[in-house]
Amino acid sequence: MSREMADNIYLYVPNVIGYVRLLLIVLAWFYLSYPLRFIGFYLTSVILDDLDGAVARRLHQTSTFGAWLDVVIDNIGRGMIWSQVFQWGCFVSALEWCVLVCTHTAGAQWKSSYSEVPWLVRKVMANGFRTPIGLYTVWCLHLLPLWLYAHKTGVLTAHIPRSVVYFVIGILVFGRAVCATVEVYCIWAHIQQLINTDMGGKNVPKGEKDQHPELLKNLGK
Repeated sequence: MSREMADNIYLYVPNVIGYVRLLLIVLAWFYLSYPLRFIGFYLTSVILDDLDGAVARRLHQTSTFGAWLDVVIDNIGRGMIWSQVFQWGCFVSALEWCVLVCTHTAGAQWKSSYSEVPWLVRKVMANGFRTPIGLYTVWCLHLLPLWLYAHKTGVLTAHIPRSVVYFVIGILVFGRAVCATVEVYCIWAHIQQLINTDMGGKNVPKGEKDQHPELLKNLGK
C-alpha cells in the first residue's frame, strides 16, 4: 500500500468521525464527576458509532483500520465506565478486549466470517448485527454500563421511579448476558483456530474453516 493511499484511509469520513468519538470519550473522562456532562459527551459518542457505520457503507469507505478503530474506541469508553461502576468491572472490560483480539484477526469483515455456528450466535451476528436481536444485544452492550453509571450517581432515581430503573437494568443485563455468550464463543473459536494452526491445520471443526481465512490460506487449506 502506498503512503498516499494510507493517508487517504486515515482521512476516510467514518474514520474522521471515529477521531471525533475518541475526543468525546476523552472529554467525558474529564467530566466524570459531573454526571450530566459526562452522559452527554458519552452518549453523543455512542450515537456517532451508528453514524460512522452508515457513512462507511454509503461512501464505500470501509477499511480494516476503521473496523479496528471503531471497536477500540468502544472498548475504551465502556472500560472507563465499568472501572468506575463496580470493583469487578475491569473483568467485563478485559472480556471485551479479548474479543477484539480474537475477532479482528479476520479484518474488517470479521462479522460475516462465521457460518455454521450455534443458533444464538448466528442470529445475533446476522447481517452485521442489524437484526432485532442483534440490535438489542449491541445496545445493551453500550447502554448497560452507562445506565448503571447514571443510577450510581443518582441521575436516574432523581427523575425516574426506582422500580422502573431496576426493570430497565434487568432488560439490559439480560441482553448483555446474551452478548457475553457470543463473546465467549468467539474466544473459544479463536482458541480452536490457534490450536489447529499449531497442529498444522488438521481437524479444523466444521463451520470454523472460514472464520480466519488468512490463517487457513497460510496452511494451504
